[in-house]
Amino acid sequence: MADTPLHPSDAARLMRLATNASVAVAITLILAKAVAYAQTGSMSILASLIDSIMDSGASLLNLFAVRYALAPADRKHRFGHGKAESISALAQSTLIIASGIYLLIEAGKRLRAPQELPTLEIGIAVMLFTIVATLALLALQHYVIRRTQSAAIRADALHYRTDLLTNSAVILALILAHWGWSGMDPLFACGIAVYILLTARHIMSDALNELLDRELPEARRQLIRDTANRHAGVHGIHDLRTRSSGRVDFIELHLELDGDLSLRQAHRIADEVIAAIKVEIPGADVVIHQDPAGLREIRQEETLAD
Repeated sequence: MADTPLHPSDAARLMRLATNASVAVAITLILAKAVAYAQTGSMSILASLIDSIMDSGASLLNLFAVRYALAPADRKHRFGHGKAESISALAQSTLIIASGIYLLIEAGKRLRAPQELPTLEIGIAVMLFTIVATLALLALQHYVIRRTQSAAIRADALHYRTDLLTNSAVILALILAHWGWSGMDPLFACGIAVYILLTARHIMSDALNELLDRELPEARRQLIRDTANRHAGVHGIHDLRTRSSGRVDFIELHLELDGDLSLRQAHRIADEVIAAIKVEIPGADVVIHQDPAGLREIRQEETLAD
């Protein structure tokens, strides 16, 4: 069953809750992993610690980006401030890339000169605690993403999904090291670093798509066409253009109407189509240009490359 659309103030409240929880969890994990690394000297725990530091920086960045993105449109930003979320996600991906490269360098050094690790019980206990805390945060974030479609919260959740997997890998590395396979500790750290870099690529791609005004998915574009064409007074549509900015989808299209309609009648039909689209895509910003059906003109969609 689909979730009912949220009022903007409710969406803002959920997004602030998720960002505040993310910052609190990130700081807690950093302190716990720092203690574990100091006690064990494990490279895989260091890898996880650096990942958490990057998560904390990203979460703080999200905290400010989401607050700015939620600000209403003003005279200097008439389309709102939603792209602040994508800028935040792009910055996060840069931080993740930096941490991944650093880990590869440090793990490579330890692979060339393996070291025996001291008692690992505290390291395993800390990593189990981080898994429980991360699962709780992800449950909250996934709920908020489902209700708000926030790009910044989605990027933040991707960090913590990565953290969940890396923490599990760290526990396995520590167990293997305890059994005498000390080389597995830096080897797992290298694997974590590679995974971190792949994660950064995904986040960066999504952020750039939004910043460069990539069209909405074709399924959503077809939904817009079908909704507009269902109106009895509509003869067709063309030059549909879409993009997203934060939580708002921007939609522009040309509506083909009977050329004998009065301006007032054409305007009424356009308003009814806009209302219908907003039912299907809550919160959308829709602009419609009315054209007489059968009018011969150069259409933008006929001049664009694939």
